[in-house]
Amino acid sequence: MPKYRIKHITRYSYPSPVIDSANQVMLFPIDDEMQEVKKHELLITHQPSVEVFTDYFGNKVGIFSVIKPHNQLTIESIIEVITKEALVPETGMAAETQWENLSTVREQFPYMDFMLRETCEAEEEIMAVVHSFMGDEMAPFRVAEKMASYVYNHFEYKKGITSVETQVDEIWKIKAGVCQDFAHILLVMLRMVGIPARYVSGYICPKNHELRGEGATHAWVEAYIPFHGWIGLDPTNDCIASDRHVRLAVGRHFTDCVRVKGTYKGSSAHTLEVSVTIENGQPVPTTENLTPVFTYQVHNPGVPDNSYRRFMEMQQQQQ
Repeated sequence: MPKYRIKHITRYSYPSPVIDSANQVMLFPIDDEMQEVKKHELLITHQPSVEVFTDYFGNKVGIFSVIKPHNQLTIESIIEVITKEALVPETGMAAETQWENLSTVREQFPYMDFMLRETCEAEEEIMAVVHSFMGDEMAPFRVAEKMASYVYNHFEYKKGITSVETQVDEIWKIKAGVCQDFAHILLVMLRMVGIPARYVSGYICPKNHELRGEGATHAWVEAYIPFHGWIGLDPTNDCIASDRHVRLAVGRHFTDCVRVKGTYKGSSAHTLEVSVTIENGQPVPTTENLTPVFTYQVHNPGVPDNSYRRFMEMQQQQQ
């Protein structure tokens, strides 16, 4: 059972002081029979009090505020976690029995929440593809595996051409994107054939540098398999999510699992930097200067003295 130490730093920098920063973080690793959390530290600029609650999907969520003026906000999460290898579902039970079970449970709590169908123009085209995987003797897990492989083989892993707001139709059209896009498409495909599926936010841990997305934040899908439970499928790497995948949160889609978001009063211009370091059994010094794996800049398009009006109009400026 591998043990990982993960350091995740989110840093916002502002050109002028901002105030009343209210934030939500989903950086608490899931603690269950497949993943044991040994330690978790959350270090935040100005050391605000963090209130933690459990959301509808069972995820831990933290909320905090920084009221006084500040030019920078840093959120540092350090976790130590032990993961276990996932078991592949047994194929001995008749496929017909498994599909019959799905036809019942997908109308029940909590599985019905993960059957949410998205409206898209390409629905008929996607439906034709998913039905090509359906056979009389094809068990749900094998269908799910084939769908994950289809996404892996037919979509190009390419950074910078999509965002978290990219819709299914656009992803399907360009046949490219990153892990969140691959997960998005797989969710749609699984739900079309009646398999409950949920979005997973977390990390994929390095070993031999053979996996896409290693050493960074990652996303994949968990499908509900009758008489087995939830099993992770990583369409970005065409594999089962196992002891190299560390889970933070699950939800119906990306917006249920946003790692950090918030609002503030001040100039809309800011720079976001995200750094992730993952070590297998080796501690990461807290003073280490990490190179950002993600940088995003927002330039202020408005009049400086009118930023609060824009803040109210936007209602929630996601950081």
